[in-house]
Amino acid sequence: MKKKLELPKFKNEDEEREFWWNLDLSEYYESSDLERVSFPNLKPTTRSISIRIPEYLLDRVKEKANEINIPYQSLIKEYIKKGALSP
Repeated sequence: MKKKLELPKFKNEDEEREFWWNLDLSEYYESSDLERVSFPNLKPTTRSISIRIPEYLLDRVKEKANEINIPYQSLIKEYIKKGALSP
């Protein structure tokens, strides 16, 4: 640890947000000070989207989802995840 970080009393969230935005934590912490943490109950943020796909493709996805007994939107998410994360 380089120097102790003193946190001020904040009047409101905007003031606190400004403080954290302008703070350079490398002035206070070394990489050896960090430790890995886990948040097992934290759910990823999701957002609704709208996409247009041909009906025949949506029908095929629904058929496939029905075959493996999962909701078709979950299957679409899996397909997107596989495509986005594969090299």
